[in-house]
Amino acid sequence: MSSWRRSTRSLGGNCVEVAHATNRVQVRDSKNPRQILDIPAPQAEFFLHALGRGFA
Repeated sequence: MSSWRRSTRSLGGNCVEVAHATNRVQVRDSKNPRQILDIPAPQAEFFLHALGRGFA
């Protein structure tokens, strides 16, 4: 797994961190780093594209 990266849009300690593992993307809240959302890479890619399209 790669190292955790913090979102550049995080403000005031409300931080989302992301790490890439083989065929997986992991997301966590920096205030609660033990709870990790582990997403298969294809689903994470679909989700990010949907965000860019505004879920249209």
